Amino acid sequence: MKILVCITHVPDTTSKIAFTDNSTKFDQTGVQYIIGPYDDYALARAVELKEATGGSISVLNVGEAETEPTLRKALAIGADDAIRVNAFPTDAFFVSKQIAKVAEEGGYDLILMGRESIDFNGGQVHGMVGELLGMPSMSPVMTLDIEGNTAKLTREIEGGKEFMEVKLPAVLGCQEPIAEWKIPNMRGIMSARTKPLSVVEPTGDAPATTVDNFELPPAKKGVTMVDAENMDELVNLLKNEAKVI
Repeated sequence: MKILVCITHVPDTTSKIAFTDNSTKFDQTGVQYIIGPYDDYALARAVELKEATGGSISVLNVGEAETEPTLRKALAIGADDAIRVNAFPTDAFFVSKQIAKVAEEGGYDLILMGRESIDFNGGQVHGMVGELLGMPSMSPVMTLDIEGNTAKLTREIEGGKEFMEVKLPAVLGCQEPIAEWKIPNMRGIMSARTKPLSVVEPTGDAPATTVDNFELPPAKKGVTMVDAENMDELVNLLKNEAKVI
């Protein structure tokens, strides 16, 4: 089975976010980048499936040269080869077009990715890729097993879970607890250096959106101290400022 795992190159959640050029560009200075956490789950499950049934895993990222260390980490975790589409990921549809082109040319049986990226949290790419390829697409997938050419999965829905079966090929957006994150060992890190990483040019489609500006959320207010004996003030603050009663 050929598996394609699409990964994002996103800032670590502990990074301090800032913007430059009159708040029109993200300031990457000092920012630590990681594989998107939901993509990590997808990759971990792909590795488990490969170990159980054989096959190969390719990892794909739409990004510029600075994303290659992230791809190398995915190779160290267990992917066999990596593909980088040499383009900045401007919007979900643009990224979906790039993934769809690579997937169509590669003839993959299963396309996995995270339910969403943690930078824009759009949760749109898996659905768009499925539509572009004419494949079924499901998300968020919490469990996944493969029997022959059938994927058996559990999907989270409003107020419960949905148990589904779908014929491959398919596109799935993953989340916990589909697998446990895998930490690359020394052998994996060493082998990742020699595994193939190919760079392909984008489709040529123009991005569909542009960014006018970014804005940080308002700073959190300081803590208001209330005397333990002053219940009237506490009730007033909870009702009129916190609006929780």
